Amino acid sequence: MASRLLPRRHRDHLMAVYGFARSIDDLGDDAHPDDRLKLLDEAEADLIRLYQGHPPRLGPISALARTVRECSIPADPFHRLIDANRRDQTVTRYETFDELLGYCELSANPVGHLVLHVFGEVSGPRMALSDKVCSALQVIEHCQDVGEDYRRGRVYLPGEDLRRAGCPIGELAAATTSPRLRDVVAAQTARAGAMLAEGEAIVASLSGFARTAVAGYVAGGHATLAALEAAGHDVLGRTVRPRRARLIGAWARVLMTMRPPGADMRRLPSA
Repeated sequence: MASRLLPRRHRDHLMAVYGFARSIDDLGDDAHPDDRLKLLDEAEADLIRLYQGHPPRLGPISALARTVRECSIPADPFHRLIDANRRDQTVTRYETFDELLGYCELSANPVGHLVLHVFGEVSGPRMALSDKVCSALQVIEHCQDVGEDYRRGRVYLPGEDLRRAGCPIGELAAATTSPRLRDVVAAQTARAGAMLAEGEAIVASLSGFARTAVAGYVAGGHATLAALEAAGHDVLGRTVRPRRARLIGAWARVLMTMRPPGADMRRLPSA
């Protein structure tokens, strides 16, 4: 929704970044298991070609060329997204929430850095706040996709939390969400909500189209948390998504609540 309000240049750059991230996720999730690591290696080799000044061979990476050039985006965030999908091929369980946040450092936080580069709003403080928001959004998505992830052989709910709730792994394959599993999901959404609240100050540090877009991401997190709570954290056998009206309302609240630069928070310098 945010992209529809943005100028063409920002929209095209964001779609190029999204296209890359989506294609890498598809290689890590949907390609034949025996081919995934090889395909991820090929994608990384093509990314290296791009940064060495050679024409890429793969469509999603070719589409990045103008974005990388015009937005001066470093290679590291793209490499970390590839590394996240490599990890998915070998690591299918996380024992603690801190371990899960380590995975978010690869799978989610680079996306926020890429968005800041697209808008030319990169700074150390902003990237730290962005990491809070993106990790929260990743945890929220894991809560929405408990059943789907389990069918792929992956569990992103911390093992120690499942044991503490007395929830056996097998309950993640059930048709309905047990009270024990609901408790585990609720614990993760509470943590995500706290991180989102810590990171949303990034909105107050931005102005213009960057502020509009980032507020949309923050609002999406709040709206999804509200939808999960309204559903009683019942995430199996259904898709919990916020309604458009709830999302737009959350977006408006974030924009009004997080005051623009010059209010309580001085605008952070861009790189």
